[in-house]
Order: sequence, then C-alpha cells, then structure tokens
Amino acid sequence: MNQGYNAKVDPIANSNDPATPSPHESMTQAEGNAAAGDATPTHAGQDPQPSPQAEVEQLRQEVAKLQDQWQRARAEADNTRKRAEREMAEHAKYAVAQFARDLLGVADNLRRALESLPSDKISDPAVASIVSGIGMTEKELLATFERHHIKQLNPLGEPFSHDHHQAMFEVEDATVAPGTVVQLLQAGYTLHQRLLRPAMVGVAKGGVVSAKAGADAETDAKETAEGGVDTSA
Repeated sequence: MNQGYNAKVDPIANSNDPATPSPHESMTQAEGNAAAGDATPTHAGQDPQPSPQAEVEQLRQEVAKLQDQWQRARAEADNTRKRAEREMAEHAKYAVAQFARDLLGVADNLRRALESLPSDKISDPAVASIVSGIGMTEKELLATFERHHIKQLNPLGEPFSHDHHQAMFEVEDATVAPGTVVQLLQAGYTLHQRLLRPAMVGVAKGGVVSAKAGADAETDAKETAEGGVDTSA
C-alpha cells in the first residue's frame, strides 16, 4: 500500500520542482514554438517563396512594360494632335471654296459684258466710260481672287489637261499639235492648286503631229512594198 501511494505523482510537489515547467511557462514556450514555426522554411508540397533577386527582376520587367505602354500612348497622342492640326489647317485653307465658287459667276458676267459690246460703239464717250468701269471692276475682282490664292485658268495654246480642263468639242486645226486648246468658252479657277472649276475648252484634233505621223507611216509602207528594210520594229 505504501509503495502504490508513493508511485502517484503529487501535482503540488511537482510544481515546486525546478525541473518541471509551470503551466504559464508551458504556454509561453508553445507560443514561441509556433512563432518560430512561421519563420521556418516551407515544407514539402508548399510553393517556395521567391528570392529577392527574382522579385527585383520581376519588378524591372513590369516597369519596362509600363514604360513601353506609356511611350506608345504618348506617340499615339502626338499623332492624333498632329492629324487634328493638319485637318484644322486644311479646313481653314479651303473654307472659302464655296464662297469663291459663288463669285465666279460674277467674274463670268463681267467678262461677257465686255465681250458683248459692239466694237463700233466703244468710240462713244459714254459707252467707253462704261466699258472702262466694267474693266476696272473685273480687274479688281481678279486681283482680290489672287490675294486669296484663287487663280484663273486661261489655257489657250496649252496642251489639254484632264485635271484642269473640260473638252466641249474638237476642232480641225492643222497648225497646232493634236490635243492643243484652241478655244476657251469659260475660264477655269483653282484654289491653292485645288480645282474650283474646270476650264471649258475646244481642243484641236489632227494637226501637224498627226499629219507628220501619217506621212511617216505612208513612207514606211512604201519602202516595205518596194523591198526596203522595215525599221518599225
């Protein structure tokens, strides 16, 4: 009986034993172990923590990517601004186009008034004064056109141009090259090299070039028939 009783552990006696930790010390030690466990390396099956060098490299790549995106956005903004400036300048440059077209009829009427007066009436002082006034008005109007970059097209004697002329008919004229403007029905106008109205013209057909080409072709055919050398190839 005494031996069994001595084998039992007395909790009060054990609490006084320096080798036995108290409950408070046991709890503090458990918390310390848990805290130490957080700083321990990761166990198998968990994702490894990236190294500082890897994190720095990743940040560098992200900075380079953001810088590239910023440069692209800046370039696109500059292109948009320049395009808007060009469009605004183009609009301001040709804003008077419709107004200029409306004034072309005034210039046409002034020219018709001068051309419709009989030559035998111009000697009359009253008629001469009217003619002088109409001529000065036309001259001032054309000068105003020039100041605003509106240029008159008077292509008599020039080669026909599809960009600036409108052919109304063809004229047999052997004194000029074919395609030459020989008659002007209505003057054309341009605004800053942009066509406002084409010039209505009569164009020569045939002419000296066609006649020369026909003569050369006839000579070649005659030489070939006579056994000469055909150099047309």
